[in-house]
Amino acid sequence: MTAALCVLFVLALMGAFDTIVYHELVARLPATPTAWRELRLHAWRDFVYCVLFASLAWLEPHGWLVLPLVVLLATEITITLSDFIVEDGTRKLPSGERSMHAIMGITYGIFVALLFPQALGWVQQPTGFASASYGWLSWALTLFALGVVSSGVRDFVAANALHRTAR
Repeated sequence: MTAALCVLFVLALMGAFDTIVYHELVARLPATPTAWRELRLHAWRDFVYCVLFASLAWLEPHGWLVLPLVVLLATEITITLSDFIVEDGTRKLPSGERSMHAIMGITYGIFVALLFPQALGWVQQPTGFASASYGWLSWALTLFALGVVSSGVRDFVAANALHRTAR
């Protein structure tokens, strides 16, 4: 599980870089009227990552509780694919951002591939949550959960404000 969480940690670092550099500094999405749909998708994805970071840092879902984890992972993929479509329809992405998204997609695939064998073991356990701790990694993912939920709230507020002015 530590390997999967290390990959998730690297993905979180890349996501933070992508958000700060490309979304905030380069594209200035919260101030771009046509970006409200993209920001709303970013907010929902941030909320998904908040749950993933916070829960996997400290808990193992067992039995049928693995199903909500699978739903979260699939939801992230659906949101990301939708985001690609919206981005392509509303703005020209810098080549660095496009490359970053490709690398993040590959990293997410590695994370899921490393998590899959764990989830197979968890699903065979009696239903419930088991506590887990991965030292510094659990604390780092908890901090990322706080950061990503803050970013999600900011994006959701900005998306709603932009949507109201776009009408």
